[in-house]
Amino acid sequence: MVASLSGWLQLRHTSRQLHSRLAPFSTSHASPSPSSSSLPQSTPSPSQSQEKERGAFSKLLLFLPGAITFGLGTWQLFRRQEKIEMLDYRRQRLEMEPVTCTRNNMASSESLEFRRIVCEGDFDEKKSVFVGPRSRSISGVTENGYYVITPLIPRETAPDGVQTPVLVNRGWVPRGWRDKVVSGEEDLDKPSTSSVASNTGDEKTASWWNVWSKKPTSPKAKEIVVPPPVKVVGVIRGSEKPSMFVPPNDPDSGQWFFVDVPMIARACGLPENSIYAEEIEDEHTAGAKNPYPIPKDVNTLIRYSVMPQDHLNYTATWYTLSAAVTFMAVKRIKTKKVRL
Repeated sequence: MVASLSGWLQLRHTSRQLHSRLAPFSTSHASPSPSSSSLPQSTPSPSQSQEKERGAFSKLLLFLPGAITFGLGTWQLFRRQEKIEMLDYRRQRLEMEPVTCTRNNMASSESLEFRRIVCEGDFDEKKSVFVGPRSRSISGVTENGYYVITPLIPRETAPDGVQTPVLVNRGWVPRGWRDKVVSGEEDLDKPSTSSVASNTGDEKTASWWNVWSKKPTSPKAKEIVVPPPVKVVGVIRGSEKPSMFVPPNDPDSGQWFFVDVPMIARACGLPENSIYAEEIEDEHTAGAKNPYPIPKDVNTLIRYSVMPQDHLNYTATWYTLSAAVTFMAVKRIKTKKVRL
């Protein structure tokens, strides 16, 4: 018994020595270092913050196309309202009584735009200007041509007529008609002052017999026949505003691509503030002998290339596109979240 007790004590002493020798190694691996325990664990690195900023900016860029298309659709609504107001303004002006083109009421031409006027005088055909090319659809067939702008010169003997020269857009003519006029093969149909023999005279006065006849000729044997002045019913207009694709006018070569009233007036030898009117169809033009020029229809003067209904269609298109790209952006963002 004594021997067994002494053996147990010796074994216990040996285990304590072994534990004391292994204690430094176990504590060095188990206890954390003071430097590592002092650092905060939730502090993000600079690279992580930059990645978050880039992610937020990329999300905003996904919604940019939707915002732009939505803005374009809203702008079309404002343009539609402007066109409606302008069309009502033009209709009201055209329904007013025609203005007699005299010196007094032509002092302010800008305030008379889209007012109908009545002018009388003679066309100076030699100073005609051809603006074009301008297309016209005839029975479903499109044909190129020009607009003819001719100065209307007043007659001093007609106090009720025009007292100042007026540039008149007489209407549309085909290309071949214009080429013949420019080359001199064909003259425009214009009234001119001419002298004709009287029908009351004897037939001998129109032959060589009058030279040998002793019968004196009467001063009333010949009389001057003056044709009536040309009456024009038109609408006062201003210069056109060409797009960036229209080339500039070249008066020296006779190339006119758009209506520039001051420039055309200078080319015709008229003041720059001359009145410019577009002739419209009425009972006077309906009975004309020549088919050309073709005056404008009054309904075409109150039309735009893009009407209010077209703006409404454009609005629906832009809004639909905005909704589509916005839906795609939202779906894109949700897909990224699921992957994360």
